[in-house]
Amino acid sequence: MPETWDYTLSVPNDLRAVTVCRRTLRLILTMHGLIGLADTAELPAAELVSNAVRHTKGPAALRVRRSPEGVVWIGAWDADPVPPEPPGSLGEVLGLEEAGRGLGLVVACADCWGWQPSARFGERGKYVWCELGVA
Repeated sequence: MPETWDYTLSVPNDLRAVTVCRRTLRLILTMHGLIGLADTAELPAAELVSNAVRHTKGPAALRVRRSPEGVVWIGAWDADPVPPEPPGSLGEVLGLEEAGRGLGLVVACADCWGWQPSARFGERGKYVWCELGVA
């Protein structure tokens, strides 16, 4: 049975938080012997956190955990309860359009994704997550 763990990093509403979260995620995966997953995991994590700080006004949080099944879950909480926009078209994902690539990139990198209403920091918001299988 794989080792399980769960980390949460609370971040301010600041675009510099995206870099902090990417580097923290890489460190977590490295320390748990999953460096091979780091490049793949950084992209959806950066997109989720970026969406959280770009499109909301409140605090945000990155959560990274490994389930008993060995799956790595990456999620971002933000203070906006409005559901995320559905993933964009192929043109948006490939960068042919200027905006709307975020969730499309998450979908392209992850085995699955979703969102749910969630409260944190005493505020209503949402939690958008993705799941990555460990080879």
